[in-house]
Amino acid sequence: MTSLFPALTDAPADRPALRFGDRSLTYAELATATGLLAGSLRDAGRVAVWATPTLETAVAVVAALRAGVPAVPLNPKSGEKELGHILSDSAPSLVLAAPGDELPAVIRDLPRIDVTPDTTTAVTPTQETATDDDPALVVYTSGTTGPPKGAVIPRRAIASTLDALADAWQWTGEDVLVHGLPLFHVHGLVLGILGPLRRGGSVRHLGRFSTQGVTRELSGGATMLFGVPTMYHRIAQSLSGEPELAKALGRARLLVSGSAALPVHDHERITAATGRRVIERYGMTETLMNTSVRADGEARAGTVGVPLPGVELRLVEEDGAPITSYDGETVGEIQVRGPNLFTEYLNRPDATAAAFTADGWFRTGDMAVRESDGYVRIVGRKATDLIKSGGYKIGAGEIENALLEHPGVREAAVTGEPDADLGERIVAWIVPADPESPPTAEELADHVARRLAPHKRPRVVHHLDALPRNDMGKIMKRSLAHD
Repeated sequence: MTSLFPALTDAPADRPALRFGDRSLTYAELATATGLLAGSLRDAGRVAVWATPTLETAVAVVAALRAGVPAVPLNPKSGEKELGHILSDSAPSLVLAAPGDELPAVIRDLPRIDVTPDTTTAVTPTQETATDDDPALVVYTSGTTGPPKGAVIPRRAIASTLDALADAWQWTGEDVLVHGLPLFHVHGLVLGILGPLRRGGSVRHLGRFSTQGVTRELSGGATMLFGVPTMYHRIAQSLSGEPELAKALGRARLLVSGSAALPVHDHERITAATGRRVIERYGMTETLMNTSVRADGEARAGTVGVPLPGVELRLVEEDGAPITSYDGETVGEIQVRGPNLFTEYLNRPDATAAAFTADGWFRTGDMAVRESDGYVRIVGRKATDLIKSGGYKIGAGEIENALLEHPGVREAAVTGEPDADLGERIVAWIVPADPESPPTAEELADHVARRLAPHKRPRVVHHLDALPRNDMGKIMKRSLAHD
């Protein structure tokens, strides 16, 4: 078993590894702190981590991985019912938390270790003894179709995804990453913390996202920015009033957006102001990363690039038959195979079996089209974003992008609802730019029909003050459909 973090011993001892606000650890300090904590976690079984956006969370997870113990990140914003389910399902032996954190009642019976990074006590270096297939993390899905499921992510998946991204993004130990993402998801934790540490680079966490923080860090030597669309939307809106932000973004080597599609008009506003293109990638809790626009490739707005090294990707018809000719128009479900995949849903052999085909392809539930040169464009989730209207299969995502190009639309979501004639009719949920003068349904239907095709125009338009979103910025369409 090769180490997940060779830089803990190989990187220059005084190189910055982690920085959260005014608190930081060098690689030598991180090696000491995590080595000492790892020593107290041996044979602990699974351990829960109260995953606040802090130095303590990063130290706790790295220590668990060094000890060969699976970590279960807990979302501090979860309700007690959800936390209770996760704890009973994953059965951790203890919880790791920062000393001042007050934990909910449902967690308080668990033995607790306060993470106080000790960087001075001598520690004997220990070799990571876990195997590639041993579990590293148990990350719980959002639970949109029932209680959250624990995706068991093996060590090989973390290593293969981070190494594939290093290839695609030309990511090295010289890079300094800045982000303000939560640390209980794959995006913020695996890519945003473990990624830099595997490369031997540095990460500066903002604690809480702000355009001022982005400006400060990118002006102060950071080379990469990770964000979700809501963050890039705030950046796009702020550029005209914050000239230093545009300059700072222009200095970045790589701007990466993920977790949901970044609207094309935000791409265009950022590129126009900074000269830099935001690149997108595509992944899931169960698969880590599948595709990305490459640093040395063409950054096409609205696409998630090409499959990463080691990842097999195909589109299939509703009957499971693979689509063999990619024309940029035919919609199919994405299926993937590769070392980046999770092992199982914890305690759910039924759900695990249903997630895979007989020959080992994972059914993502995401719908996409693929260009002849391999670029993938996601058009939505099979369960909520595939609309069958008038004999056509329509992806909600492309209609949402078209709506967002209308000057009167600030935010947009598209769903389908039953229609006796069409099967389903297209419904648009709009947050108008000017609530006093929202665009009419007819105006928006004509706007979409001109850009896409007449059968893709919305038949119903609802105006809202805001769209319901989860903590990663994804629109919760099931909430819309039941409003």
